Amino acid sequence: MMASCSTPNPNVRVRELRENQLEVTGPLAGPFKSTAELAGNACELMTGQPGASSGEYGMEYCALVYYSSAEDAFYLSHLSDIQGKATGKNKSCLMPVSLDDPQHLDAIILGGGHSHPHNRRFSGQDMSEARRWVPTRIADSRTGKVLHRELLLFYREKAGECRAYKYDYADRTVNALRGGVWVPIGQVVNDAGKIELYEGQDWTP
Repeated sequence: MMASCSTPNPNVRVRELRENQLEVTGPLAGPFKSTAELAGNACELMTGQPGASSGEYGMEYCALVYYSSAEDAFYLSHLSDIQGKATGKNKSCLMPVSLDDPQHLDAIILGGGHSHPHNRRFSGQDMSEARRWVPTRIADSRTGKVLHRELLLFYREKAGECRAYKYDYADRTVNALRGGVWVPIGQVVNDAGKIELYEGQDWTP
């Protein structure tokens, strides 16, 4: 059985395998040549969902990002709208851990993507060592690529601009999508997820 909002959303296709273990189907979007291309499209898609850009009263959506070596391409799964425990103004969605995509049985899950309805920054929990996906690097024998596990974040400004960010689990850098390319803007410096921005960099250009 698929779980979704009270109003059916065709982009949300998630089911519970066991307690707090979720599976999503795919793909919702793709193929893409890079995670940068994926993020630009996923930002518009995910922040356009009901409540995804509604500020403090909004909700988060989660999805998986994965790679097909047969196609040398990146994909975004369908979405999960199952919410985690909210603490104050903080929102959270439960990240899926499993993928059902019969078209891409060679899929390598690289990480997750999620929207923020009220904040353009990663949370300390997002960056913490406890949530770090391991292994952080995956070698694909078919293409010869070494893939990094990543966490994507999407936020829509009140003026309408969509912003995408990436946390690289391997090198622990925080990147912003600018002009279609990833630009490093900071580094995670401890296990609690503290981010120190590089000199001259900020969350907005």
